[in-house]
Amino acid sequence: MIDTTNIKIETNRLLLRAFEQSDLSDLYNYASVAGVGEMAGWRTHANIAESQTILDMFLAEKNNFALYHKKDQKVIGSLGLHGSWANKTEKYKNQKIAEIGYVIAKDYWNNGFATEATQAAINYAFNVLNFQALTCCHFIENRQSQRVIEKCGFTFAQKSKYHAKQLDKYFDELQYIQHSIDRRILSARKP
Repeated sequence: MIDTTNIKIETNRLLLRAFEQSDLSDLYNYASVAGVGEMAGWRTHANIAESQTILDMFLAEKNNFALYHKKDQKVIGSLGLHGSWANKTEKYKNQKIAEIGYVIAKDYWNNGFATEATQAAINYAFNVLNFQALTCCHFIENRQSQRVIEKCGFTFAQKSKYHAKQLDKYFDELQYIQHSIDRRILSARKP
């Protein structure tokens, strides 16, 4: 659906760009901290080899952005555009829809980085890639992601169950959607 290889999206504090092999140390530094991955359904990286496996996947799939912090000159998270739960429904199965998922390094939580990156990705997906809708979700316990999702203009769609294979655990998940037409209407109303 998307190839991040040659895409660069700049915000005030971040550069969303394709992952590079040189990002391995930064990826390991945030993915090896307890509590970061579990919020998204994956286990804490026990060693740099696990991070290398994930980095290799990011490089092969080409649908994840590295969130490069311009001031600190390092990658502090990721944001991916993936297949969406909505495309599995009759109502949305023929629409161009992607799901946004993001992870931020724990040292950077509560500073608006997830919102900043998500807003930039939404604008790019709607205005450049011509997606018709975007979805996002969070585990019920993850109030931080809920705040990001709501700030970014998503509307609650449904509750679901998610099986996190790496954690071998089921989570109650809240799923949200935002349509490009709704985004254009909101933008037109702002002074």
